[in-house]
Amino acid sequence: MSIKLTTEEVIEECKLFYQAGQETTADLLVWTMVLLSKNQKWQTLAREEILAMFGNNRPDFDRLNQLKLVTMILHEAMRLYPPIPAPSHFIHRKTKLGGLVLSGGVEIFVPIMEIHPDPKIWGEDSNDFKPERFFEGISKATKVQGTFFSFNGSPRIYIGQNFALVEAKIALAMILKRFSFQISPSYLHTPMIMLTLQPQHGARLILQKLF
Repeated sequence: MSIKLTTEEVIEECKLFYQAGQETTADLLVWTMVLLSKNQKWQTLAREEILAMFGNNRPDFDRLNQLKLVTMILHEAMRLYPPIPAPSHFIHRKTKLGGLVLSGGVEIFVPIMEIHPDPKIWGEDSNDFKPERFFEGISKATKVQGTFFSFNGSPRIYIGQNFALVEAKIALAMILKRFSFQISPSYLHTPMIMLTLQPQHGARLILQKLF
């Protein structure tokens, strides 16, 4: 059975593709650079890993998945600053959710910004930037399975998650190879939700060319 979309529906789908494929990755990179500016040790470690892996060559797809530290850093950045902080879902028919019975037509939101920093789930240091949480992967990073929602949860997991991570790794690798960066004194830390999680006044960083 084929379904014909209206012009308005096609436009909305295109907006969704742009939002999911471009803006979320850009936001992830911004917050990652902010965190690495505040945590110079991890910036240095990530740069050393990238240089050891690629040298002066451009990053290639086959070796991107071998960037263990960079992957840990990106996961921790998404935990602290999830690109989509409160995804919503519509329930089309009566559904039982734990001890709750929800009627069809109800819209529910997943409060990722409350779950990701919860010390009962992530430990007493849940508000700290600690990429080592993900040293053994996502499944062992938390005390409670299934509480890392940066790409939403199965079966509604973000279809472009692997592509988004590849984009982020390539961009971060290219930046770290050429620049060091730190927080500008004029930076104001004001995360703001505008569908995605963005710095309200921008991310003012000071970049220094390495060569």
